[in-house]
Amino acid sequence: MSDLVLRGRTVVVTGASSGIGAAAARRFTELGATVAVIGRSPQKTAAVAKTIGAESHVVDFSQLDDVRRLAEELLTRYPRIDVLANNAGGIFASRKESTDGHEMTFQVNYLAPFLLTNLLLDRLAQTPGGARVVNTASMDYRKGNLDLDDLDTTRNRYRWRSVYSTSKLATVIFTRELARRQQGTGVTASAFHPGVVASDVGRDSAINGALMRSWLGKALLSTPEQGAEPLVHLATTPDPVTIDGAYFHRLDREEPKNTQATDPALALRLWERSALLTGLSATNRG
Repeated sequence: MSDLVLRGRTVVVTGASSGIGAAAARRFTELGATVAVIGRSPQKTAAVAKTIGAESHVVDFSQLDDVRRLAEELLTRYPRIDVLANNAGGIFASRKESTDGHEMTFQVNYLAPFLLTNLLLDRLAQTPGGARVVNTASMDYRKGNLDLDDLDTTRNRYRWRSVYSTSKLATVIFTRELARRQQGTGVTASAFHPGVVASDVGRDSAINGALMRSWLGKALLSTPEQGAEPLVHLATTPDPVTIDGAYFHRLDREEPKNTQATDPALALRLWERSALLTGLSATNRG
């Protein structure tokens, strides 16, 4: 890959105040891109942005109104968006509800990125040469079980690993459906598993947090830089059409190993339900 391959291009990275997002933001800057560093913590997000000479933008994915505000801010600030990296996410040890009344894992990992992507779609479609949406998923999608009648986990017992897996399954389904809907527009979409990375994704769990910070965790887990490799790869692959709608396990393309991930009827219903839950009008539903 040549130096400054992203010169003149704009990359938006969510979850960039630490971990994979921060590492990816640094790499994109090294490749010449203008990077929008987006995170939840004003202090940490500003610190990352300062180190790479970028601008910081703060958002709380537990509030859909704040996602809408962020979208307006990005549209005002950046006349073109070449890559949208939906990387923000979280794991919650116990069931919590967002201010919008949704189960927190489902909203932070899926609904908020779904909304942000749709609000930026017109700008992405206007990008000369095409634009890319790259979604951070997880191999845990294989264990997910999407129940459209219980997206907020109100009927079934809350098991954090199962809920997390299902949110990542929704991400994979969303990626494939977005790619289908955007055919011919110049917008492509792909998703990836970054590896098991030492990051802040499990900050809500004392046990997960302790593992991430321990010497054992650091020895066994991938670094944020390693976790960012597939994100950068998908954002810079010469011909994005070849990876449109695809899921990658690290750097290897993988055919989905969950039958729900390839169900077109389920993908359509999930999209329509998500549009309703996020308040998107019929004209904004992709």
